[in-house]
Amino acid sequence: MTDTTENSVTDKIKLVAAVALVVAGIAGYYLLAANSIVLRVLAVLAGMVAGLAAAWTSAQGQEFLAFAREALVEVRKVVWPTRKETMQTTAAVFAFVVVMAVFLWVSDKTLEWVLYDLILGWKKT
Repeated sequence: MTDTTENSVTDKIKLVAAVALVVAGIAGYYLLAANSIVLRVLAVLAGMVAGLAAAWTSAQGQEFLAFAREALVEVRKVVWPTRKETMQTTAAVFAFVVVMAVFLWVSDKTLEWVLYDLILGWKKT
């Protein structure tokens, strides 16, 4: 086996172990049904932390960690709108929705009148 193949197999084993640890934590929640809720929740948290630690040591875990760091750097570059800009945009969207609702209602009633009253002659009582 080559070195990269061995690393690939090792990483797959680490990821399977990580999933198994999370599943074990969740299973512990149900197996400890007779115990207090705090102990049950701690079992789930312990399984998740152990699973994350195992996944973190794999190559995919390291790649994900690098991606997360880069994503945080990009989030810091975003120019977030001010409260005033957010309120103005929200008001514009709300006004557009109201106008479209009125337009669709008028269109619906007009088509109803044309089809039922004029064409078919089904006058409403």
